[in-house]
Amino acid sequence: MKLVSARVTIPLAERYRDRLPLAPGTEIVSLGEGSTPLLEAPRLSERIGVELWLKWEGANPTGSFKDRGMTVAVSKALADGAKSIVCASTGNTAASAAAYAARAGLEALILHPEGAVARGKVAQAVAVGAKLSARPSFDEALSDARELEAKGTHVLVNSVNPLRIEGQKTAAFEIVEELGATPEVLALPYGGGGNLCAYAIGFAEEGRGTPRFVAAEASERATTVASAIRISEPAHADEAQQAVDDSRGDIVALSDTAILDAWRLLAREEGVFCEPSSAAGLAALIADPPRDARVVCVITGHGLKDPDAVR
Repeated sequence: MKLVSARVTIPLAERYRDRLPLAPGTEIVSLGEGSTPLLEAPRLSERIGVELWLKWEGANPTGSFKDRGMTVAVSKALADGAKSIVCASTGNTAASAAAYAARAGLEALILHPEGAVARGKVAQAVAVGAKLSARPSFDEALSDARELEAKGTHVLVNSVNPLRIEGQKTAAFEIVEELGATPEVLALPYGGGGNLCAYAIGFAEEGRGTPRFVAAEASERATTVASAIRISEPAHADEAQQAVDDSRGDIVALSDTAILDAWRLLAREEGVFCEPSSAAGLAALIADPPRDARVVCVITGHGLKDPDAVR
C-alpha cells in the first residue's frame, strides 16, 4: 500500500525561533499552536463605524491564546530537566499548562480559586492528568505557586515567567504579517495584563509602529461573570499601564452587562462563539468607537471554555 505523506505543521516556536530565547537544538513541545485566523468582521464594522478584524485565538489547541506562551515555557522547562510545572489559574492557563505538560511528559499542578473556574476549563485540565488544588482566591493561588518555584520543586508557568510573554508576542507578528501593516488600534481583554505587555513587545520588535491599545477590564474585577479576567490584583499592572500610556491608549472599565451584550453580539452578528471575557475588547470598542480606524480585536478564548454562560 502506498503511504501518503502527512501534512506537518511547523511549531510556532520553530517558525519564530530567531526571535525567541530558546537555545539552538531545544526540543519544541508543540500541539500546533499559532497561525490563528484574522477574521474580517463586516457586520460589526458597519455597526461600530470601523474596519474591524478579529484575531481568533480560540483556534489554538486548548482553545485560548495561552498556548502561544506555554509552548515556549514548557519547552524550556523540559530542556532544563524539570519534572513538574505549576501555575495559578482562573482556567485558561490551567488548561494550557496541563496539556503541554502532558505532551512533554511532565507533571502539572494547578492552583485555582475555589468555585471561580469555568467547568470547561476544569474538564480540560483533569482530562490530561493535571493535579488540581483549590485556594480561596487567585492571588493566594499565585502566592503559593511562587513558593513552590522558590523551593525548586516546580517551574512556574504563569505569565510572570518571561518565557510566556515571549511566546505570546508572536500574535503581534502574525497580525502584521496578515494585514501587511500595524493596525491603528488593538483592543483586548485585561485580566493580569501579561497579554497586553506581550503585544506591546511584539509590535515594538516588529518595528512597523505600535497601535493604540484599548485594554478592557471588568468594573468589578473580583466578582465579574467574565471569569478569565476575574483577577483582583493584575500581576503586570505597572507594565500594562506603561504600555497603554506609551501608545496613548486607554484602560476601559466595563460592566458585566456591557461585556455580555458584546459577547452575544459577536456570536449573533459574526458567528464567533467565545467565552464572555473574550468579548471585553469588543465591548470597549462599542462604548467608545475609534471612528474610521483599522482595528484588531483580540478574541482570546473559545466559547466552549465556559458553556454554562450560555444559560
